[in-house]
Amino acid sequence: MAIFDLPLPELESYLPEVHEPADFDDFWASTLAEARGFDLSLQVTPVDTGLSLIDAFDVTFAGFGGNPVKAWALRPVGSNVQLPAVVEYIGYGGGRGLPIERLTWASAGYVHLVMDTRGQGSSWSVGETPDPVGSDASFPGFMTRGILEPSSYYYRRLITDAVRAVDAVRALPGVDPTRVTVTGVSQGGGLTLAAAGLVEGLVAAMPDVPFLSHFRRAVDVTDENPYNEIVQYLKNHRDHEAAVFRTLAYHDGVSFVRRATAPALFSVALRDTTCPPSTVFAAYNHYGALADERPATEIAVYPYNLHEGGQAFQVRRQLAWLNALHA
Repeated sequence: MAIFDLPLPELESYLPEVHEPADFDDFWASTLAEARGFDLSLQVTPVDTGLSLIDAFDVTFAGFGGNPVKAWALRPVGSNVQLPAVVEYIGYGGGRGLPIERLTWASAGYVHLVMDTRGQGSSWSVGETPDPVGSDASFPGFMTRGILEPSSYYYRRLITDAVRAVDAVRALPGVDPTRVTVTGVSQGGGLTLAAAGLVEGLVAAMPDVPFLSHFRRAVDVTDENPYNEIVQYLKNHRDHEAAVFRTLAYHDGVSFVRRATAPALFSVALRDTTCPPSTVFAAYNHYGALADERPATEIAVYPYNLHEGGQAFQVRRQLAWLNALHA
């Protein structure tokens, strides 16, 4: 894939106008207040993974609507102090998988909460959390489920789960609730953007080639799914354009990150047709714009990569960056 989006110097200064609903803050404040009206119902059960250096726990907590959401919690064996925590969100179509698949953060001395993704977890990694909420007709996938109303949209539920996952990790024994970081790749990166804007007191956010950002631009510059699901829906529902983009405006990563206050380490791949570079830089360049003091940000640029981004190279950079914050 050749370079298809804006040149890097233009990306670095790309600051599109934000079309944000006037009641954006009220919408999310009421959504989260409703979710937190349910007891967290935290359940933590040890699991035997065969590992000798990492303890693993099967976690359940109440997400959107009080619906049970699964997660894994991993931590180094034998720690008797409160540890910093990393909450990880999963990419599109995947679930929490198996605990032995995600050992980096616990190996580095963190408590690692891996949140399952409601209704997903059958494309490439196993999930165990159903989405009991129905929707109107939608294009196959998750992007258009309930998209005619902000209140019924699938990602309202998933973003709420992401916020409640931070509530859950802060309630775990042996976690320092003042030292929580959020991270994820692709869809997980998009949830990271949302959590960064909705959760107070985070230490850091590490969105990796993030999805769910700058929707208008995304549907115009890429034919790749998942953004193309929106195009395919509108191809048939020709009279729903205004309603669709109104709903998406309440769920756009650019609006969330304007409210972020924690330092952030982004990544972007310049040949990424799944999450186009301009959609990532739109979020990066707007990050913390509404904060009293704009937080420090960095972005790792991978000029020759597609949506795989930096992979292990980015994880190595995240480790060094986050360890420095905790030093």
